[in-house]
Amino acid sequence: MMQTARDKIRELRALYDDGLLSQQEFDLRKNAILDAEYAPPSGAPVAPRAGTELGLMAGQEIGPQNRRYRLERLIGAGSMGQVWQATDLATHAELGNSEMVALKILPPQLTRSASHARLLIEEATQARKLAHEHIVRVYEWAQDPATASYFIIMECLDGQDLERYLSQTGPLALSQVQELLLPVADALSYAWEKNKLVHRDIKPGNVFLTRAGDVKLLDFGIASRAHGGALQTPNAGTSGYRAPEAGSNQEDPSPRLDVFAVAVMIYQMLEGRMPFDEMRSSGPPRAPAALNYGQWQVLQNGFANAPELRPASVGELLEALQRAAGPSAEEQAALDEDARERTESQQQEAAAQAEQMRLQEQSRQTTLTARRQVEAQAAAIEQLRLDKLRREQEGQRRIEAEAAAKVRKANLRAQLQARREADAAKARVVQEEQLRKIRQAKAEAFLRAEQERSRRELAEHNATELAQLLPSSTSPVAGADGVLRDRFRNGSGSGPDLVLIPTGRFEMGSSVEERAIAVAAGSQKTWLERETPQHWVAIEYPFAMGRYPVTVGQWRQFARATGWQTQAEVDWQNPGFGQSDFHPVVGISWHDAQRYLDWLNQETGQGYRLPSEAEWEYACRAGTKTAFSFGDTITTDLANYDGNYTYNGSPSGLFRNGTSEAGSFGANPWGLFEMHGNVWEWVQDVVHDNYDGAPNDGSAWQDGGDQSRRILRGGSWLYNPRYLRSALRNGFSALLCNDIVGFRVARRLD
Repeated sequence: MMQTARDKIRELRALYDDGLLSQQEFDLRKNAILDAEYAPPSGAPVAPRAGTELGLMAGQEIGPQNRRYRLERLIGAGSMGQVWQATDLATHAELGNSEMVALKILPPQLTRSASHARLLIEEATQARKLAHEHIVRVYEWAQDPATASYFIIMECLDGQDLERYLSQTGPLALSQVQELLLPVADALSYAWEKNKLVHRDIKPGNVFLTRAGDVKLLDFGIASRAHGGALQTPNAGTSGYRAPEAGSNQEDPSPRLDVFAVAVMIYQMLEGRMPFDEMRSSGPPRAPAALNYGQWQVLQNGFANAPELRPASVGELLEALQRAAGPSAEEQAALDEDARERTESQQQEAAAQAEQMRLQEQSRQTTLTARRQVEAQAAAIEQLRLDKLRREQEGQRRIEAEAAAKVRKANLRAQLQARREADAAKARVVQEEQLRKIRQAKAEAFLRAEQERSRRELAEHNATELAQLLPSSTSPVAGADGVLRDRFRNGSGSGPDLVLIPTGRFEMGSSVEERAIAVAAGSQKTWLERETPQHWVAIEYPFAMGRYPVTVGQWRQFARATGWQTQAEVDWQNPGFGQSDFHPVVGISWHDAQRYLDWLNQETGQGYRLPSEAEWEYACRAGTKTAFSFGDTITTDLANYDGNYTYNGSPSGLFRNGTSEAGSFGANPWGLFEMHGNVWEWVQDVVHDNYDGAPNDGSAWQDGGDQSRRILRGGSWLYNPRYLRSALRNGFSALLCNDIVGFRVARRLD
């Protein structure tokens, strides 16, 4: 044991000598090792030392050298380790995470074997894909080099879990239970439908109630893999909430595992106690007073031993409880008595109405008889008058008919003359329309011929301009569409497709109106300040830019030719989603991109480089002044991003969970593809807080600023649409790589 303690302290000393630990961190962790080594015998009193269970204390920094977190306060601790509120010292300013995060730090003994660590990493990677309003967001995982502890970086929440809430309030009403569990059902349905994931450890401690009134589901498939310091059956659940089949090493877990746990929680929330112990030795539970017979049957089916008896999902369980709601015995008796009284009253009213109708009908018949007599007398008098009037009218009609016949003959002659004139005019109109269509067809044919001639002249002009700009000894391969391809000097291939970018001026950065829309979409004002002040930049030299980001196939050619191998955590050949040789390569650091450019220059004899930040935004905008090159709104038909989020009134859409092939979306006005979304793209510039002092000639800004980080542009498949704007600026450590970061090449032509 002493040898083990010495080895641990020796490793700490090596980290301290390499500058990875401060003196304070070294002393704290050394004391933790000695506390564990010289612990008093079992049963002897031990004076507590705050924060030494894992050698951690408030104010301490943990994590790899380029991904550091400062511990602020201990939120909770248990057999699964500790949960700390922490400040993200690096990546929150680079990839959009919150500055304040929660770290779930697992003890080293839980991940001592490689297989245990791999399972936890896989679980964290799966949880990272769950983007839902009622599931706590998992950002990343990392390992602390000093303690060898793995930890998960998560969204930091303010509030309390349901377990503590129940301890304060006691049993709840059924309506409150439904209100608290409906968001849980929504989150579980999303995880199953989108990723075929089952939580398998639902309990009040994993349901969090924020101060803002939101309900969040915690520990989605992470913590339940380990218990009591040893790896158990994956996600077997917590005693009391665990379904009978949970420990049977199921290959395809079913959502009915979570239905069992939620049914137990409903009983606990209504009664303030569990329905039965782990072995069900206490007999069948008593029906809750808040449930009627039908609802109790539904709840019993929810925690039935046989999975097939349970509802298929938590949502169906809650809907079944709602449907089974009905009146109690007392309420039913009152309803029956009310119905009887209404029936008697209706019968009495019907008898009274029948008698009243009989009397009314008798009076109506008497009145009708008298009226008929009067009407018969009046009808006889009226008939005499009408006969006289008819004779007079017949005489008048004969006179009028003779006059009308004369008028009709005159009108007929006039109509015949007008019809002949109208037919002649219609024939003239038809003839003129035919002539117009012939002239229009000739004009359209001429216009198409002119457009084809202009296209050929433009292609010839681009080829001539390229020939004038480039030495004849290195003439590129260029198509009629103006796409430039540099041949390799050994004839084995050619460089990436390039598009000639015209010279000109543009206004770099975002306007006040665009920033106001971005704030409404959720952008942080500190991010938007990087896009100011808006300023004019002149690009007075010709250059070309990659038509697409560098692809997997192009990177594989470089790796084979140079023997390059990655040392990063993200494998460019297997980043966690499907890809072909035509997908943009990811998992490439800024320094790796520089090595690729050096190799490309050797193969072609040209001057390839990363574009400057000004060149990138100029080419992305392609003469436009809107938030995106295609307007002020965006949809997932135009770019690859997280379609669960919207921008400026745009509709929601697809979340593709990975990159798209190059050319999957339309090009911008200058022929460049995927400038918005898909992958973040490295540029040459160093990270600065804003544009104060930035060059205005299109050159890269490489002096001052944070020399350890470089600018990223364009957004990615994992980000929401506000990060895809033409003006948005991001930054990332030049040493690190990620499954959302790639790059695009540029080449000056003079």
